[in-house]
Amino acid sequence: MSDAVVNALPHPVFTVADDDRLVDANVAAEAFFEAGHAVLARHRLQEFIPFGSPLLALVEQVRDSGAAVNEYRVDLGTPRNGGERIVDIHVAPLPEAPGYVVVMLQERTIADKMDRQLTHRGAARSVTALASMLAHEIKNPLSGIRGAAQLLELNASDDDRSLTRLITDEADRIVKLVDRMEVFSDERPIEREPVNIHAVLEHVRTLASTGFARNIRFVEEYDPSLPPVLANRDQLIQIFLNLVKNAAEAIGDSPDGEIMLTTAFRPGVRLTVPGSATRVSLPLEFCVRDNGPGVPEDLMQHLFDPFVTTKPTGTGLGLALVAKIVGDHGGIIECDSQPRRTIFRVLMPMYRGAARGTEKN
Repeated sequence: MSDAVVNALPHPVFTVADDDRLVDANVAAEAFFEAGHAVLARHRLQEFIPFGSPLLALVEQVRDSGAAVNEYRVDLGTPRNGGERIVDIHVAPLPEAPGYVVVMLQERTIADKMDRQLTHRGAARSVTALASMLAHEIKNPLSGIRGAAQLLELNASDDDRSLTRLITDEADRIVKLVDRMEVFSDERPIEREPVNIHAVLEHVRTLASTGFARNIRFVEEYDPSLPPVLANRDQLIQIFLNLVKNAAEAIGDSPDGEIMLTTAFRPGVRLTVPGSATRVSLPLEFCVRDNGPGVPEDLMQHLFDPFVTTKPTGTGLGLALVAKIVGDHGGIIECDSQPRRTIFRVLMPMYRGAARGTEKN
């Protein structure tokens, strides 16, 4: 019974022997270290964590004092487990086995996602207000400027005609930018229904493979038992088409370019809705992973803010719009990035009204 309880925990829990061997580990610990119990038991703790990690000092401290200790926000990331892994560490002695300690790790990833998601939604609201103002204050004067330039062009010389065309072209470009931003000010209720995410991802993959990502290899790892997601199908296509296009542009002309699409069920992920005591379950995880160069570290915290982009001709509105759509669906989007391993992860609620038929909100 005790083993079943420990294995049911979502946090990695493992026992370190007096010679630093990992003599016991639950399922979450095996997943964290990306090694099975038999492999872990043959190695010492030092072989699975960064050199000089404070975890080793904490283990020794617990052995010497016989008292439990905690340490917060420690990076246990290694190339083996995918890079940066920020965790809170809890170490306690095992009274019935002198020199043995029990370690529990609590990953900060989800908690940090929740905090950042609120920031993303605040940024989206700022763009909403800006879009409404731009639509009224800029588009009308631009129409007058464009019309005046067209009238001047009728009697202009060849040299001056190039200037009037420049005015009209630039006016059109600004109108297109404002039109894109107006999407943020659309506050109409979203029509949602149960959607098969795998059909959406297959549609996106087909579009990408025949167009902008025709030279990139796609890999799909889907959980076929996944329940439907309560969402707007067209907007889901917009989300993942944008993410796949970003991945393809990051890969560029790399001959070994690869985009991986994955789906999984992640129970235990819950989000507190601002202004309410309601906690929403977000068990559906959809990922777009690429092996491009990665996102610059100085942009990571602002990746979903408007006008943030690494593209020379980009507007920086694509990911901000994606964050808005995901937020409107009650979900979370986050990015983890290292060179050749960038993952955009979307967590969404599932459809629970199958017995009542199609449900639209």
